[in-house]
Amino acid sequence: AYERTCRYLCRKSNSVVVSVGYRLAPEHPYPAQFEDCLTAAIHFLRTAQDHGVDPSRIVICGDSSGGTLTASVAQALVNRRDLPKLRAQILIYPFLQCVDLNLPSYQQNKKVPILLKERVLVLGFKYLNFDLGAIGEVFKGCHVSEDRRLKYQKWVNPDYIPHEFKTRGYKPSPTYLPLKEICEVAESMFDPVFSPLLAEDSVIAQLPETFILTCEFDVLRDDGLLYKKRLEDHGIKVTWCHLQEGFHGTV
Repeated sequence: AYERTCRYLCRKSNSVVVSVGYRLAPEHPYPAQFEDCLTAAIHFLRTAQDHGVDPSRIVICGDSSGGTLTASVAQALVNRRDLPKLRAQILIYPFLQCVDLNLPSYQQNKKVPILLKERVLVLGFKYLNFDLGAIGEVFKGCHVSEDRRLKYQKWVNPDYIPHEFKTRGYKPSPTYLPLKEICEVAESMFDPVFSPLLAEDSVIAQLPETFILTCEFDVLRDDGLLYKKRLEDHGIKVTWCHLQEGFHGTV
């Protein structure tokens, strides 16, 4: 599905493009996908010159769940002193958090193909091998303990979404009490490998220059907006492209 896209990027940018054939879930359980992408990135950073590539000019890129993997790989590399630093990361409508599935973009675009709101969680649950029966409680936020809620509200908060993105029908959602059994099951959903927006400030502050693409008609739009804010708050240079008529999968 992506070969033509990769060839196009290669040709238009005059770059060497490496497409990682990482193992897929559910046959290969999470986090095999992240581990494959990290292994490939490390290998290429070490051997870039064998491919005629300047090791100081390597950019990693991904769209949708590939954007998640790109963000988590970039974070995993920040403290590696034995490798060249990434030049940049490109995140194309990435999934970055599952703390709040009632952000304005989730409310506004919940029925917009191809990524319906419910599909996000179904895919995420299959990825993590969770019981689909808990989806309703996660939509309500019952999977977030009080401690986590307090910690994450400084990063995942509808107050940080600019007003112009709230005009298309947004209502603050009610707060439901956490359910202990759901919180325990959902533990891995808060791992920064799965939800890169939840990485600590010490990691975010070391990330490379970033390009983020968001689409107006995409449930994941606000993930990108919130990550943009976090990066900029730490002085990371961000180039942001917003497609006013765009939808998930538009690339």
